[in-house]
Amino acid sequence: MSRRTELATCSLCEAACGISVQLDEDRILRIRGDEEDPLSRGYVCPKALALADLHVDPDRLRHPIRRCGDRWEPIGWDEALDLAATRLAQIRRANGPDAVAVYLGNPTIHSFGAALFSLLLVQGLRTKNFFSSNSVDGLPRLLTSFLVYGSQAVMPIPDIDRTSFLLIVGANPVVSNGSVMSAPGAARRLEEIKARGGRIVVVDPRRTETAELAGEHVFIRPGTDAFLLLGLLHTIFEEGLESPGRLEAMCDGLDRVRAIARGFAPERLAPVLGIEAVEIRALARDFARAPSAVCYGRMGTCTQEFGTLSSWLIDVLNTVTGNLDRIGGAMFTTPAVDLVALADRLGQRGHFARWRSRVRGLPEFNGELPVAAFAGEMETPGDGQIRALVTHAGNPVLSLPNGRRLERALSGLEFMVSIDIYLNETTRHADLILPPTFGLEHDHYPLVFHSLSVRNVARYSRAVFPRAPAARHDWEILLDLTRGVLSRGRLSERLASLGLGALHLVGPRGILRLLLRLGPHSITFDRLRAEPHGIDLGPLEPRMPGLLAGRRIQLAPGPLVADVERLERSLAAERAGARPLTLISRRLLSSNNSWMHNSPKLVRGRDRCTLLVNPADAARRGIRPGDRVRIVSRAGAIEAPVVISDEVAPGVVCLPHGFGHARDGTRLAVASRQPGVSINDVVDDGPVDGLSGCSSFVGTTVEIERVAADNEQAAEPT
Repeated sequence: MSRRTELATCSLCEAACGISVQLDEDRILRIRGDEEDPLSRGYVCPKALALADLHVDPDRLRHPIRRCGDRWEPIGWDEALDLAATRLAQIRRANGPDAVAVYLGNPTIHSFGAALFSLLLVQGLRTKNFFSSNSVDGLPRLLTSFLVYGSQAVMPIPDIDRTSFLLIVGANPVVSNGSVMSAPGAARRLEEIKARGGRIVVVDPRRTETAELAGEHVFIRPGTDAFLLLGLLHTIFEEGLESPGRLEAMCDGLDRVRAIARGFAPERLAPVLGIEAVEIRALARDFARAPSAVCYGRMGTCTQEFGTLSSWLIDVLNTVTGNLDRIGGAMFTTPAVDLVALADRLGQRGHFARWRSRVRGLPEFNGELPVAAFAGEMETPGDGQIRALVTHAGNPVLSLPNGRRLERALSGLEFMVSIDIYLNETTRHADLILPPTFGLEHDHYPLVFHSLSVRNVARYSRAVFPRAPAARHDWEILLDLTRGVLSRGRLSERLASLGLGALHLVGPRGILRLLLRLGPHSITFDRLRAEPHGIDLGPLEPRMPGLLAGRRIQLAPGPLVADVERLERSLAAERAGARPLTLISRRLLSSNNSWMHNSPKLVRGRDRCTLLVNPADAARRGIRPGDRVRIVSRAGAIEAPVVISDEVAPGVVCLPHGFGHARDGTRLAVASRQPGVSINDVVDDGPVDGLSGCSSFVGTTVEIERVAADNEQAAEPT
């Protein structure tokens, strides 16, 4: 037998853990964490172990397929790409560039080839109808960075390995291993904070896995994080606890922030937050007086009605307490490929509201429209209506609000092509599916996630398995599709301006070679490739003011200051008395959105798609343990089994996201047999963050009612 061990990087989430893959010929025997990886230090989660399932999954598409009525048939690569390019070019020529839309799913950013070459497709098509999972995720964070620091690429990262006080608002790093904070083995890192005498406080409507580990948890009403942050700032300014230190000379707007916070006393906010004023004031004092402290917020603070305000106020809190760009505070990476410098060089710092969506008037950010506009742009006739769609590695039917509406909109398209490894709930609507290599079949460099890491590292992994002779990488498919559409659209000058002719020879590896040469550490590609465990580039270091490239920190940007009025109106509209139930979601360690449920390893065991209900809310509605309930919202209704638990605050119910695979027309044998419903069948696509347009998942109003069992229904009188 020919046994060997290959080192690789898990590309399934932001942690980008180093892994060791033990093989017998082409069969995976075992996957373990790489003990010598300088960032993950041997940590690995269940998702990485399931890479073996995904590699051999019989449901994975290995060659292109096209729709023929109600069935699918294989098609060769050349014919498939010719068909896709021809149809897209025809629709574009007949209806204008905005008639062709692009949607990029979350896995796009986990492949450095796809991340680089998908943007070429968008630029080549020159469409304003560009969407991605970003606007159901981190859009408010990016917009905040653009408005405050002058670049979307300037992203503060919690220095959790050295902090003495970590305040977590609306994030669950024990399960996510960090998000916009690559922190593999987050649980171990948090335990280390406590071991060195530090403190962790978690503010969340659910007592999460992170809250259990932290030992200090504060319940909060969903979607009210901006009020809490203003209450903390009010206390800090009122009691003279602000201490921006050297940052003050780099900031504009400190007095404006102080004036805004003056109107948000904790005593005024307490009824809205569900947190006592004395508790808010004590938390503010402890945070401001800590030797080092950092506030970190994530999905819960982004995907809500005041997502951008919350993201901004987190940065303000870290800044006015002197914890921005400070060891143990919110710091900035110095990765081998410096995306901040690259964004400056390429003119990609960002732009905002240069145009708005045709139907709802939602603003673009850096050329991308919020997905809350997606279905409406397909449904509504007129100039600019979406008539054709290209999706890459996305399953928006399960990942975007009001999935049922989106299904109907997709079925009305003239043409749709999906670059994906599965025939899933979204790609079943396509006319053509182009499957790329996946996971262990291509090289990997965490281009984006090294820029979000809690430690400066660089790791390049070569493919563990050679691609099949007929297979193509994602970047090759994207490049060929871009070239095909442009050549058929008589846009040869556009083709030349993008330099597409030479990119097949250069590929992602050649681009990475150049970017490393331009980076701050002067690492050569050959050296990087020769260090299979990765290169440790050291802890995060202060980077201000050089990182600003001559700009100043804008603590009170005009759009954010103006949006405070909307927050004030929301506070004034609050009424005492009974409030409706609010639905929130949760993430599972063994799951990653919707695309990990076809792995037998990850779905075995008990039903995980359960609705958490507080005991008081259950008793009020006559719901008992083990009951099924109907969850009803303005968008629709679903049914799920109940778990009664004080893990969620009164008035809050919680359901995991990414489920709901029992839809006709898919080829997901394992996933389709799993219980579970899609939370997005009841999440309304109407509510958005009023500034960025990011979808508001946090705070969907629902009602629940017990579903009678079959034997109860049979006993009912007629």
